[in-house]
Amino acid sequence: MSFERRMNAAQGYMELGLLNEGLKELDGLSSEEQRNEYALQLRLLILMRSHDWSEGLKVSETLREVNPALSIGYIHGAFCLHELGETQQAKEMLLAGPESLKGEATFFYNLGCYEASLGNKEDAGKYVRKSIQMNSEFRDIAQHDPDLAPIRELLK
Repeated sequence: MSFERRMNAAQGYMELGLLNEGLKELDGLSSEEQRNEYALQLRLLILMRSHDWSEGLKVSETLREVNPALSIGYIHGAFCLHELGETQQAKEMLLAGPESLKGEATFFYNLGCYEASLGNKEDAGKYVRKSIQMNSEFRDIAQHDPDLAPIRELLK
């Protein structure tokens, strides 16, 4: 089966919630194809939907090696660390990422979540407000995010 067909099949399985089947399709790629940044991104998304944070972290590392300028390797890698209880490391990963991350609202939102989880309420509020300025959809998300419960009053 061609690369494109496997990728389409894996994407379709993911959209249907058939995550193991999606991973099997990706496993059928050649070793070289498995290191393709699009295949890595899809694998990472499937692993995150599966809540397989440890494997997701490994894939995000490979993705950062393959394309260090790609923000998804940092944003999702940091999220995996946070879900594994390594929030300080998650924050450090985001801050060590490429400068282009600072153009993404998700960068500031996640940084705000990590700061709130670490007890740094003032910084958390600053980062979440910045994310909301960049993308107003984060206002509604922030109202229900358990990570932001300690600073919810600061966001009104």
